[in-house]
Amino acid sequence: MAKNPAPDASRRSEKSRRAIYEAALALVGDVGYPKTTVEGIAARAGVGKQTIYRWWPSKAAVLLEAFLDLSLQAAQEAGQAPYVIPDTGDLAADLKAVLRITVDQMADPRFAVPARALAAEGLVNEPLGREFVTKLLEPQLQLYVDRLRAAQAAGAVRADADPRVALELFVSPLAQRWLQHTGPITYAYTDTLVDYALYGLAPR
Repeated sequence: MAKNPAPDASRRSEKSRRAIYEAALALVGDVGYPKTTVEGIAARAGVGKQTIYRWWPSKAAVLLEAFLDLSLQAAQEAGQAPYVIPDTGDLAADLKAVLRITVDQMADPRFAVPARALAAEGLVNEPLGREFVTKLLEPQLQLYVDRLRAAQAAGAVRADADPRVALELFVSPLAQRWLQHTGPITYAYTDTLVDYALYGLAPR
């Protein structure tokens, strides 16, 4: 009589990891970062807290990895995995395309609810804010820097423009509107930000 196959440890680990990601993001959205605990994440995920500590040193590390995974999922759903800013030779079209993906993320409660909770906490918890900026935000901003530098090399952007400042012309207004609810977040809005950033306000 054939024996039952041994459980697949890697599959079990991946299932637990994904449950922990989902639990961490849901919990921080429900109760906020200060009240989120490793114990709470473990209980919600249906795992022992020792499982979490085996893979991560803190709740912040869990949430950072969960957000990175969520960003990858969003990129895959948009057909943009690995997550890059395309270079079709048309800078405006490329920036508009990637910002539309960002709009979709901002409208998705899976992303928006925990992201707002962590953004608020990052304002008063400087170490947490710095960690998320360094490990999550800056790598994404670097993609814009790289795309703008490629545009400079192609003569589509002024050679003396600072890409790190230039990207803030369309990224920062979007972030402010999202965080402070100052207006609707739409494709038309982000398309307009790109047009204003690249072409200015002077009559053409």
